[in-house]
Amino acid sequence: MDLVVLHVTVADGSGQFVADLKQGNFRVFEQSVEQKLAFFSRDDIPVTMGLVIDNSGSMREKRDQVNAAAMTFVRTSNPQDEAFVVNFNDEYYLDTEGEFTSDPSNLHDALARIDTRGSTALYDALIGSLAHLKKGHKDKRVLLLVTDGEDTASEKTFEDAIKASEESNATIYAIGVYSEDDLEHDKRMVRRSKKVLSELAEATGGLAYFPDKLEQVTPICEQVAREIRNQYTLGY
Repeated sequence: MDLVVLHVTVADGSGQFVADLKQGNFRVFEQSVEQKLAFFSRDDIPVTMGLVIDNSGSMREKRDQVNAAAMTFVRTSNPQDEAFVVNFNDEYYLDTEGEFTSDPSNLHDALARIDTRGSTALYDALIGSLAHLKKGHKDKRVLLLVTDGEDTASEKTFEDAIKASEESNATIYAIGVYSEDDLEHDKRMVRRSKKVLSELAEATGGLAYFPDKLEQVTPICEQVAREIRNQYTLGY
């Protein structure tokens, strides 16, 4: 029988990582049947990760800080991680030349190759990124998704994105970065976007974050990187 491996993040009511749990704190069920754990650990395991960054026209004033936050995420992560960058607007672009890299300078260059314009094909970008993630060499897989709006250009649907997320064996962390104008004058869009990002993250056991200010994106990225490095690993 194949071993099933679960990478688990435990957060409290305020979204903070809960450390120092023991094996006895966990119970795993499959189709309502409790499974006996074969192993339990909380090691810093290298991951395959994708940085999926909105490159639509509305991100023009935000990309410098978002890129800096994404690089903070990379530098706070395990040095043995392998990563790739996807920039997306009405199409998505794999900007690490189809390769995974552990070199921060390569990731910085990929993030810097931007021309913020166009609309938002979030679902297409997410599904394409999950497909590329499967080509990675690490058992643990993560996507960091940063966007400032709802999908307006994808050929794929929200249902397609949810299905791909659930089947991916990856964990999605999403960050919604909305302008003051959006929060004040386009509240319906913001609500819809938050709902989509929350459901995509929750479908994979990840989390969605919605900072009040752009300056909060960097500490959120630091927090996510720490959580990934401190996840619990369960096997049955």
